[in-house]
Amino acid sequence: MTEFGVLLAATEHTLQPIEIARLAESEGLDALFVGEHTHLPLADHRYSNIGDEYKQLYDPFIFLTAAAAVTERLVLGTAVTLLTEHHPITLANEIATLDRISNGRVVLGIGTGWNVVEMGNFGLEFTDRWAIARERVLAMREIWTSDVAEFHGRFVDFDPIWCWPKPVQSGGPPILIGGGVKPEVIARRVVDFGDGWIPLDGGHELDITMRAVVDAAARAGRALDPLNLTVGLGLMGAENVTAQRIEEVIAMGFGRVLFVLNTNDRDRDLAAMELYTNLVATVR
Repeated sequence: MTEFGVLLAATEHTLQPIEIARLAESEGLDALFVGEHTHLPLADHRYSNIGDEYKQLYDPFIFLTAAAAVTERLVLGTAVTLLTEHHPITLANEIATLDRISNGRVVLGIGTGWNVVEMGNFGLEFTDRWAIARERVLAMREIWTSDVAEFHGRFVDFDPIWCWPKPVQSGGPPILIGGGVKPEVIARRVVDFGDGWIPLDGGHELDITMRAVVDAAARAGRALDPLNLTVGLGLMGAENVTAQRIEEVIAMGFGRVLFVLNTNDRDRDLAAMELYTNLVATVR
């Protein structure tokens, strides 16, 4: 059965965590996902039309902890957290703590970011971003699954450590790969160190890439959980989302559909929530 949820660029101007979490759960939605940027450098970057929310975003894990405290069944996810902005030991501990507090409701969508200067502020080279992300995922899984964890790679290197709590979910929360453009590259990443894919409609050729992901998983002897194939709709506004498009992405194999709230305005987000919940009622 398809799950539906919302994806929020959360700032002080949007619906706040307790309010939106309670609203989403009371309206029968299944998931609440939030994005991440720790900051926005003043230097030039690739895009000229990004909104103020990029310099205002809340920390996703603090936001989701507040949401976890007032809900019972809502899936809590990131879309996406930027692994280039976290140390894997502290992030593994933070995510495992949230998974414990929420009783195993966490999903981790991951990416690396697109802003070269933003990455440079963390001492990282843009060209290394996905190699760094891969090692950080593997290191976190080692921490989540081993009583005594150690990892030795090019970008992540630590001798044996103790680190608790361990996540409620065996092996840790599902890790969904975001970012990327080329279908074969995305598919390779999913099979190599992920559990699924989390694109935004409008940023990818969904059907072509979905086939590449599913085929690559089959060749590797893996069957992907449909819930780990999660898509975000409404990047260009709630009014552009249709029941037909929802049905199309479900037919592609996406088991979870997220509706984007990105106006950076509480009242407009409430109006969009009403549009989305009405749409869900027509396709359920």
